[in-house]
Amino acid sequence: KISSLRLRNGMSSYNGKILTRGSNQARSRFVKKNGQCNVIFTNMEEKSQRYLADIFTTCVDIRWRYLLLIFCTSFMASWLFFGIIFYSVSLAHGDFGELPVVKGDAMPCILHVQGFVGALLFSMETQTTIGYGWRCVTEECPVAVITVVIQSIVGCIIDSFMIGTIMAKMARPKKRNQTLVFSKNAVIALRDGKLCLMWRVGNLRKSHIVEAHVRAQLIRSYITAEGEFIPLEQMDLNVGYDEGTDRLFLVSPLVIVHEIDKDSPLYTLSRADLETDDFEIVVILEGMVEATAMTTQFRSSYLAREVFWGHRFDPVIYEERDRFKVDYAHFHKTYEVPSTPHLSAKESLSTFCYENEVALSFGEDENDIFDSSPTVGKEKAEERRTSVSVDFQNVSYHYIKANTFCCYINVQNIIIL
Repeated sequence: KISSLRLRNGMSSYNGKILTRGSNQARSRFVKKNGQCNVIFTNMEEKSQRYLADIFTTCVDIRWRYLLLIFCTSFMASWLFFGIIFYSVSLAHGDFGELPVVKGDAMPCILHVQGFVGALLFSMETQTTIGYGWRCVTEECPVAVITVVIQSIVGCIIDSFMIGTIMAKMARPKKRNQTLVFSKNAVIALRDGKLCLMWRVGNLRKSHIVEAHVRAQLIRSYITAEGEFIPLEQMDLNVGYDEGTDRLFLVSPLVIVHEIDKDSPLYTLSRADLETDDFEIVVILEGMVEATAMTTQFRSSYLAREVFWGHRFDPVIYEERDRFKVDYAHFHKTYEVPSTPHLSAKESLSTFCYENEVALSFGEDENDIFDSSPTVGKEKAEERRTSVSVDFQNVSYHYIKANTFCCYINVQNIIIL
């Protein structure tokens, strides 16, 4: 169940929901459709210290309103801090008395500074290098000269940090994801005689995603052999890494294909299982933005109820005169393929192997194989196994059809006992 539990391992004050085995409710989405990860971190030790230790990344990640607040605060604080220092130096030197600006050998530390406002303005002019030419530090006070040097260095550091942070935040390709799109649903259907999971991805801009490639992961609850319950087990879905088909030339919408074979986590998934299963497929598109050469990542996910069995995507590419036209009105649309088998890939393969064995054991021709029912074939096969040993020599390319699948099998020196 998904219930409110109090843990005994030091988190007795936690009142949230704990995902446990045997849940009858659909779990929350791990990755939202817009790509945001639906995860909240709690009870982190020394969170503030860790974030401040990486202050640059923290400033880049925070919202613009907070970054602009830090920007204004840092400059105003530095101006105010050094303004107080200049005011204190002038006050200690006695520059705010009744003496004129220059009286004999008496020279003020800062010319034309008559109070705190003047010291603050001089601090701003020094750090921003405005240089009006009215106020200036003299040689009378070495402390004031040293303060000007220090403020100039501090001002350069603040300028570099804030400009670098703002530029890094502006150049982030986060908004580029707004012009990348995944289909709202994924589908499972036959492609080249193989059961495949498919979804569609498109690029709404004319600028390309360089070195674009896709990844996919299946997230579901898992129980180990020792009985340990893992609520979010992540399993890779092969989308053509070995063959290089995961690399995309994303000019027009493409359909990403995951072949459901014996190495796939969906190998035992049938249509009936899909209606009751509770899993999530996270799809990821990565590549470099052509304009900035910065890496971007676009994510989305499909729950089990968002995967359509026996459907294919509508065509979206049409040839018009001397160019190709992409109609995004049909990007998310699918159509049903009634001939798609309801069995899982594993069950279909087992059916093929058994029917092939029965066909070879009886030496029947193609028409006899198709006319015989699986039940009769099984009964005959059991009878033949107990009494007959048949040696087949050089049997080549028998064409087997079952459950709308077609395959050619080359058998050499087969002995069925």
